[in-house]
Amino acid sequence: MTGPLDWTLATVASATGGVVAGDPGMPIHSISTDSRVLDPGSVFVAIRGQNHDGHDYASEAVATGAVAALVERGTHPDLVPRVDVEDTGRALRDLGAYRRTELEMPVVAITGSTGKTSTKDLLAAAIPGSWASPRSYNNEVGVPLTVLAAPNNATALILEVGSRGVGHITWLMPVVRPTVAVITNLGVVHLETFGSRDAVADGKWELVAGLSEGGIAVLPDDEPRLDRPHPGPTVTFGEQPTALFRVASTTLDDDGRPSFAIHACGRVIPVTLSMAGAHNAVNAAAALAAAVAIGIDPEAAANGMERASASPWRMEILRGRFTVVNDAYNANPTSMEAALRTVAAMPGKSYAMLGEMAELGSVSVEEHHRIGRLAADLDFEAVGTIGPDHGLAEGAGGVNFSTIDDALAWVLDRIGNGDLVLVKGSRSVGLEGLARRLAEEARA
Repeated sequence: MTGPLDWTLATVASATGGVVAGDPGMPIHSISTDSRVLDPGSVFVAIRGQNHDGHDYASEAVATGAVAALVERGTHPDLVPRVDVEDTGRALRDLGAYRRTELEMPVVAITGSTGKTSTKDLLAAAIPGSWASPRSYNNEVGVPLTVLAAPNNATALILEVGSRGVGHITWLMPVVRPTVAVITNLGVVHLETFGSRDAVADGKWELVAGLSEGGIAVLPDDEPRLDRPHPGPTVTFGEQPTALFRVASTTLDDDGRPSFAIHACGRVIPVTLSMAGAHNAVNAAAALAAAVAIGIDPEAAANGMERASASPWRMEILRGRFTVVNDAYNANPTSMEAALRTVAAMPGKSYAMLGEMAELGSVSVEEHHRIGRLAADLDFEAVGTIGPDHGLAEGAGGVNFSTIDDALAWVLDRIGNGDLVLVKGSRSVGLEGLARRLAEEARA
């Protein structure tokens, strides 16, 4: 057996309201939405995405290793074995919800405008034997897949839960059903889809609203929009004196890695992270609060967090004759400010190669100008932007480029030995390629 499931094809049909074509007693051990990654005993779920339709690969998946495919009715009348459903996206959620009923370990779910993945990585390191979302599996596909892959003997299940609008988290609640709900912060991300700052708060609060009976909310101490009642206890974190898990005395080493103290549980707990970024001190306080909420000793949790490594393209420090800080996974005003401040505090002349912060809606120009002015105020030697920048280069007194090749040539003409260059932008810009090429040049 490969995979945690002990199901049959009839189980899949029952959980999704589907109809089996083939042997309903066929054993099922895992679920996949990627036809290239098929474990023995897996069902391939044909998801319709923005760029690809899984139905195009359903027959190939069954031919190359899947024991069955889950498809929408009428799309593959000759494919056997299969399960026909009305909507494969909803069916994947329903499979995750069914699996959630089988799991007995505590579930910690993390949402927020920024810091979800880093907090998840820190918490996973704090809880030995836990099962956590891989990479950024935080959407309507990734969350069910994480739950479906969770082993029965995990000490805790840690889920990263994203949201692009009101109702998104509520839709996922049958899969999540958290024991502990963490909201890292509220920012101005996804305003194009949320519409307003208050709607961002409403959307994130859906995670707290979905807590199981007696569930614990872990919330930032400095966010009045989250000062709302819920049936269970609330634990706060942050840098304010009133925070129950309070960060103090943060310093950075030459690689931007923070050392700090967390005041909590009547103790002062020293922490030094392997992750770069001063902002990760507050993420660590959120993770520690969540770990303690499910019964982990705070010192043991803190020791575990010190060994946590960041997910790819998040404040990766790539050393050579100059240093590349690869934070290209995504960008919004909060994370952009945190990255700029961290790099500015590191020794050496600082450069920044930045992309747009997408989906900011009506505040886009204002926020891009603000971040540009911050880079100027922090005395970055030069700022280059790639692609649409909404005034970011103008605010920084920088230069805008239409291609990564032009941007690369420009920064290489300026950067010297011992200097630093930050690479950061929204996923739509794809600056990880620029970071990789800069790192190659630094090591050459």
